[in-house]
Amino acid sequence: MCREGFVIIHESTHEERILENFDIWDFELNEEEMKQTASLDTGYSGSGARHFEPDFVRVCLGRHIHGSSSDSSENRMIGPEQSERDGLVRFLSYCLSEMERRRILKKLRKLISLFLSAAVLTACTENNEGNEQAEEAMEDTMNQETKYEIEQTGFTSQVPAAYRYASAQPGTVTRLDYASKDYVRDGSPVTKTAYIYLPYGYDENDEKTRYNILYLMHGWGGHAGEYFDYTSTKNVFDHLIENGDIPPLIIVSAAFYNENSDTGFSSSVAEFREFHRDFEENLMPSVESRFHTFAQSSSNEDLKASRDHRAFGGFSLGSVTTWLQFCHDTDYIRYFLPMSGSSWYYGGYGDFQIEKNVDFIEQVVKDNDLDERGYFIYHAVGTEDSVKSQSIDMAEEMLKRNDIFTPDHYVFYQKQGGYHDFDAVQEYLYNALPLFFHDHEENTETSASYEPAYTAETRISEVQNDPSFKNYGRLIFPVDSGYMSGSTLGSLRLTWYSNIDPDMTVRICNDLKKRADAGKTVFYDIYSDLEKNADPDKRDTGLFFFKGRPNAKTAIINAGGGFAYVGAMHDSFPHALTLAEKGYNAFALIYRPGADTACEDLARAIAFIYEHADELQVDPEGYSLWGGSAGGRMAAWLSSYGTESFSEKAYPRPAAVIVNYTGLSEVNGNEPPTYSAVGSSDGIASWRTMQRRIERIRANGTKAEIEVFDGLSHGFGLGTGTVAEGWIDHAVEFWENASI
Repeated sequence: MCREGFVIIHESTHEERILENFDIWDFELNEEEMKQTASLDTGYSGSGARHFEPDFVRVCLGRHIHGSSSDSSENRMIGPEQSERDGLVRFLSYCLSEMERRRILKKLRKLISLFLSAAVLTACTENNEGNEQAEEAMEDTMNQETKYEIEQTGFTSQVPAAYRYASAQPGTVTRLDYASKDYVRDGSPVTKTAYIYLPYGYDENDEKTRYNILYLMHGWGGHAGEYFDYTSTKNVFDHLIENGDIPPLIIVSAAFYNENSDTGFSSSVAEFREFHRDFEENLMPSVESRFHTFAQSSSNEDLKASRDHRAFGGFSLGSVTTWLQFCHDTDYIRYFLPMSGSSWYYGGYGDFQIEKNVDFIEQVVKDNDLDERGYFIYHAVGTEDSVKSQSIDMAEEMLKRNDIFTPDHYVFYQKQGGYHDFDAVQEYLYNALPLFFHDHEENTETSASYEPAYTAETRISEVQNDPSFKNYGRLIFPVDSGYMSGSTLGSLRLTWYSNIDPDMTVRICNDLKKRADAGKTVFYDIYSDLEKNADPDKRDTGLFFFKGRPNAKTAIINAGGGFAYVGAMHDSFPHALTLAEKGYNAFALIYRPGADTACEDLARAIAFIYEHADELQVDPEGYSLWGGSAGGRMAAWLSSYGTESFSEKAYPRPAAVIVNYTGLSEVNGNEPPTYSAVGSSDGIASWRTMQRRIERIRANGTKAEIEVFDGLSHGFGLGTGTVAEGWIDHAVEFWENASI
């Protein structure tokens, strides 16, 4: 078949198996063998499929990609004309489940590109001209590898059910009245209103932390604040931020109407056509002079300078408004989210003038050098939307011009079964927002472009010796291997600990590698080379950094291990990663064995963080100390006696201390607010001893709480899958309340 020009598609989703399958075709048949093979072709396929006929192949490649046989915009699924390679990839992606598609699509495209490039190289090595062609082919392949990681057309993913319910970290909505003008009528002064969503943890007194901003526009007859009227939509915003899908951002729900507006359809069109003036002159300066966006001031110059951190979206007539914002305001806005609507710069409802509008948008791109400056449009509509035809027609026209509207600038996605309603809007927001701002936030790393390096079957030694971790890979797991067992990440066991979560172990290792490979600093030495040379044991110390939001509050976590070893992979890394995902800056300490030396290392870690706070972009004021088992004792001792008792100068005491499953009984009266958690079946740390300590702290007038979890043994970590799951959320709430 290969000799006759057929392309063989191997049934495997594993890269190494695909490569092996390519290798099996590395042989040749002589002419006699070819004749014998040809005689086996009876011309009949038992399935009735005529794979050799172009019409049949065209149907396969068009299935849910290029469209049905109908030319009606009401029925077709559209997509750009692509190369044979991209068509093949998209056909395969249709045949796979959504999860499988996302997992292997990037690998498959790369393998096919390399396969085709290799063919060009083989065919062209006999002359210089051929070599030049080969180099061009390889360059094209490399360019394709750096393209945007999302397919240009497709279907949206459903919003997880949990995202529609209240979040543990809800944002707040505040009203803003601002001065504007009646641009449609006589230009007289009017007062308009917008509603502003501020993410969880937003602090109006914190001028260091800056936020991306998204402006959202309603449809016909809508109003300011509409996006927050539907509680589940606000919940989606909360969960996207809480779960790290998007960086914390400010969201503005504004209106093109004013107090004089007629909300009839024709009047509404007149209002949104003039909205860009209100946006430029009044709304944007009013919002961004009050709230902490990336605009250094509300001057026109600073607002333009911060365009990379600004997005605009809208639904229905708000989508039409979004397209007009693109026509007028690309100096201020980089990201656009038109939801169910096309551009009406020319024409209007029923007179869409699609080609003329796309001509104008193309000219805007060229005149404003947007290909170099950057822009991104996520265009969306539902397959059952009553007004979907204008969106589909416009998308089809833009996708024809794929030399201008490339996948890193424009994508078109549809919601299967989606209607013209806010259920569809929530899904568009859920899918689009993680694609915004990703090139401009130091903290934002999109999961779509990252392939996990480790699995549960990865050997622990492979992680320890990974060059990504330089000389600190050995500290990720216990330095003294006698306290752990199991050779793989999934089989890890640690002395004195229970309920180790192998999925979390894999996740932590991948997170560390991902950030290290991205050039982020994930580990800091706390002692100088001179100090380490004087005391070689100090070489086995340091801080693993799990970065949250810039200049957010700080947590320092100490794993236990009986002062014999450090069980960080179960007793501090999971806590640090969880806190970082909540926006806090978290450090996990690796310390020397022994109670005294461990406390000295913790005191040094506190000193290091205070002395390097600006460099680390963390806020040490109101920090918290955390620890389990022996690590809990360290946290309690440093909190009660201070860094000055352990060979460092005095630094501020923590705002709160979290002391888990340790039988410490002493109380000296200097304890900060204390939270504790322990299992009722802990054979090492008695819950009764811990409860008595909490009661004594309370008796001193200090806030203290304890949670005792029925049936749990020692060292349950985060308690995932047990009755203790969620205790860390209670501890965070306790810390926040203690900081007030």
